[in-house]
Amino acid sequence: MSAPVLLVIAHGSRDPRHAATVHALTARVRSLRPGLRVETGFLDFNAPSVPRVLERLAAQGAGDVIALPLLLTRAFHAKSDIPTVLHEARTGLPRLRIRQAEVLGPSPLLNAALERRLHEAGIRPGDRSSTGLVLASAGSTDPEAIAVIAEIARELRHTGWCAVRPAFASAASPAGFPRTEDAVQALRAEGVRRVAVAPYVIAPGRLPDRIAAGAREAGADVLAEVLGPSAELAQLLLRRYHEACLPRLAALTA
Repeated sequence: MSAPVLLVIAHGSRDPRHAATVHALTARVRSLRPGLRVETGFLDFNAPSVPRVLERLAAQGAGDVIALPLLLTRAFHAKSDIPTVLHEARTGLPRLRIRQAEVLGPSPLLNAALERRLHEAGIRPGDRSSTGLVLASAGSTDPEAIAVIAEIARELRHTGWCAVRPAFASAASPAGFPRTEDAVQALRAEGVRRVAVAPYVIAPGRLPDRIAAGAREAGADVLAEVLGPSAELAQLLLRRYHEACLPRLAALTA
């Protein structure tokens, strides 16, 4: 029996850099797992849409599909949008057996990708004791997603940084949660001499641009790139894919 198709589900964006990054990431996944069929579908703005990809797979006789949200936390899209789209597909395309995989984060591989981007931006291991880190995410009103970002910031604090603060780019985040520029300024007020900003987002777009603008406005010393199509993210996609395949394998061997 052939392996399930991996369908990577991205949010989509009017910014062409978003789709380009997603396609670069899925291409890297294919290079790590030759022979695995990897498809990409978007919830909005970009083509192909998730329903069109699933319709094509059904027409081509595909059986099992692992739908993997390209999301760092379990927020609205993972809990509502994607399950709704997949439920409609299961109803309209009954021959497809669709399983939704877990979101990407939290994961040590994401932390490793973050470290890679900071290193590329000029941070060296010896810099951490005198450098404060702003972990800048897109933001969310979902309490679970907010708690995950806060916990990652706490974990990073124990890896040598003199201070770590979470920050949020979206105006939809709850009041009281700092913007990137606010977090940078707060670290400065505490006497931190050097501040680095690490965007905890996958692809470029409006909110990552807002993170970068806030970092520059507040005078951050280092601004890392978005996580992008890094080796760590490609490995993580495959890990989530294999985890989602385990119930199927267990049923076949039972």
